[in-house]
Amino acid sequence: MKFSKELKVALLGVVALAALYVGFLFLKGSDIFSSTRTYYVEYDSVEGLAVSNPVLINGYRVGLVKEMVLNQQKGNKILVSLEIEKDIDVGDSTVAMLVSSDLLGSKAVELYMGRNRVRYNGGEHLIPFVKRSITDMLSQRAMPVLGTVDTTLQRLNQFLDKDAKQSIHAILKNAELTSEALRTVTLSNQGNINEITRNLAQLTAALRGTEARFNRLVGNLNTMTDSLDVQSMNRTIRGLDSTVTQAQLAMQRINDANGSLGKLVNDDSLYSNLNASSASLNALLMDLKANPKRYVNFSLLQIGGGTKVDKASNVKEASRVKNADTVQNAGAVDSKK
Repeated sequence: MKFSKELKVALLGVVALAALYVGFLFLKGSDIFSSTRTYYVEYDSVEGLAVSNPVLINGYRVGLVKEMVLNQQKGNKILVSLEIEKDIDVGDSTVAMLVSSDLLGSKAVELYMGRNRVRYNGGEHLIPFVKRSITDMLSQRAMPVLGTVDTTLQRLNQFLDKDAKQSIHAILKNAELTSEALRTVTLSNQGNINEITRNLAQLTAALRGTEARFNRLVGNLNTMTDSLDVQSMNRTIRGLDSTVTQAQLAMQRINDANGSLGKLVNDDSLYSNLNASSASLNALLMDLKANPKRYVNFSLLQIGGGTKVDKASNVKEASRVKNADTVQNAGAVDSKK
């Protein structure tokens, strides 16, 4: 059987188209020799996700993203079609997580297989979930920082205008002049600085000597403290306690008017008697001073005629002569009787 050239060209074109289609599907990641089922999931954002990106279970590829459609009727959500192998047990608890597949921001869909109560046969909607990646978190935290840095750089550029540069140059010039002035003052006062340094060294040495003496003093105090007889101190303290106890008992007896001292302290009759005696003695002295003749009716001149008494050189001798004359007079009186 012979084929015409036109038929051969047509068959060749069909084979080429079929090969092109198979190659296209192969490049898309589709396996034309395996049976698959299509499921759907809706995301608010699919940034980084593209058609033919893989569908994974624990890192193993079980399908691919077949198609993405913008659903304007549901708040611009994106309806993603997932082509998953037929033998994968997909059900009502299967979660389609949108995760990062690399550090460049590419996304993939990872299936979390829960305990399915109902098994899906294709065409059902899966539970959506978006897993934040490290890149997303870094980007979210870095954007405010980048904004702040950009604002700071803009302010710094505004600050570093012509006038600011002149001011900074003047400040640097003044700092250089100040440094030179400090250098000149330091050189001119080098002798004083050296003297201050020597004084500080001497003061440090003196402080070290004082510290050594203080350490010896502390050692002596420790030695004296250790040498104290604790038992003797305890006996002394017990003796003081006994003395204080006896003193308390004595004061208690005095307050209770027991004994002579207690009666003397608590009874005011002695005070009254002494006060009355003092008043009587005071009246007697006043009467004696006013009427001395009432109590004394003789004088030294009347005793013995006053001859020997007048010749006495002092009071003691006059008293002795007076006593002798008195004895003579008494003897004369006795002889007359």
